Amino acid sequence: MKKTNKILTTESTNGEPEVSNNEGSDISETTEKKTVKSEYLTEDVDDEGALNKLFLDLLKDVYWAEKYLVKKLPVAEEAATTSLLKKALHEHWLQTKKQVEKVEQVFESIGEDAVSKKCVAMHGLVEEVEEIIHETDDQTLTRDVGIIIAAQKVEHYEIAAYGGLAALAQVLGHKEATKILLEILEEEKGADSKLSEIAQGKRINAEAAAE
Repeated sequence: MKKTNKILTTESTNGEPEVSNNEGSDISETTEKKTVKSEYLTEDVDDEGALNKLFLDLLKDVYWAEKYLVKKLPVAEEAATTSLLKKALHEHWLQTKKQVEKVEQVFESIGEDAVSKKCVAMHGLVEEVEEIIHETDDQTLTRDVGIIIAAQKVEHYEIAAYGGLAALAQVLGHKEATKILLEILEEEKGADSKLSEIAQGKRINAEAAAE
């Protein structure tokens, strides 16, 4: 054991850093803890270990979400009224099946087993789709409008999820994972745009108002 001077950095009232010595702190000569300093933190924290744990946890979350959508998207497709929406939902179902495989590739690229964890958010969003189907009449454009809005909520959640995961993967140095996650992100953006086109460009929203 040896005595060292620990440098403490604080912020003065005028925003300038002030440095003072805290003498007499005991530290081990052989034990060293890697830390990250940040202007947003008042204390040193562990390096990327905690961030990597968060990344993995969120990846498990979205893995469950994609597998759940594979089961539930056919329900919305069957309930939809127009052939345009049925086709869009079916195409996204096929795309989602491939996205499950892509997420598995992300797990593999970072040396982790593909494990899912229930995504409470996605479970709730899918419940909303099912509720809209239950509360609207068969063969109406109003039902399609409701399905589109609920489906876009799903897409917006996924856009946020994959955007965040891609950003974390990049920070953590997971190059292959970043590439795959960005691919999925663009697919989700495309699906969202297609739903908007059906609702607005194909005038389903406007025609539903006349029912």
